[in-house]
Amino acid sequence: MIARRLAASLALACLVAGCSAPTEPAQPPAVSTTKLTVKVLEDRPHDAAAFTQGLELVDGVLYEGTGLVGQSEIRAIDPTTGAVRQRGALPAEFFGEGITVVDDRIWQITWQDGVAIERDRATFAERRRVEYQGEGWGLCFDGGGRRLVMSDGTDKLTFRDPDTFEPRGEVRVAGEDGPVTRLNELECVDGAVYANVWQTDQIVRVDPASGRLTGVADLSALFPREQRAGADVLNGIANIPGTDEFLVTGKLWPKMFRIRFEG
Repeated sequence: MIARRLAASLALACLVAGCSAPTEPAQPPAVSTTKLTVKVLEDRPHDAAAFTQGLELVDGVLYEGTGLVGQSEIRAIDPTTGAVRQRGALPAEFFGEGITVVDDRIWQITWQDGVAIERDRATFAERRRVEYQGEGWGLCFDGGGRRLVMSDGTDKLTFRDPDTFEPRGEVRVAGEDGPVTRLNELECVDGAVYANVWQTDQIVRVDPASGRLTGVADLSALFPREQRAGADVLNGIANIPGTDEFLVTGKLWPKMFRIRFEG
């Protein structure tokens, strides 16, 4: 009897105080991943000797970073003909990776050397070197956020200061099926990051604020594997400024393609 009275008293006190049953914490809304279709608009020549690691189109010039020890370069290319207008070699010991243009400078990263090279955009002359931890794969410049975005072959994107190269933060990329790893060459476009996924024919679109995958495109029909004798994997994506079109290519590919993602 006493226990019942105590329970009733507690219930009344709770009612007066406005108690309520515990609730689950609010969950963020799910973000679905859009399947992007690829519309090929044109194919263009590309140097089949270029082990493409980075690609970016700025002011009518296609900048390309290439890899392999003793062969790594930075190039300025005619985006229509594929002709190399200018080139600068990396020191022979470096394996070049992603590149990006920031104002009158170009940042070029290296694979396992832990060195980022800042270059003069007009002459390709080396201005300085900055060391970083871990591997370097892809790089792009998010002008709206005034930051660099860098990949290292995992599911991580690191944000860096465009002037000092110091890290500012990071995000892990995941889709509906979990983490998305092997993120390679990057392109920053209108607040999104597009990334090649190494050893696949996929390009993914990422929301860098959350790390969520917002789009996936299959480019396997672009340059079928049975036709790739002597060529390597898809790698290299450059937005054509002012449009929704991109130039894409691969390592040692004889062509690049002007495409549009739809969906």
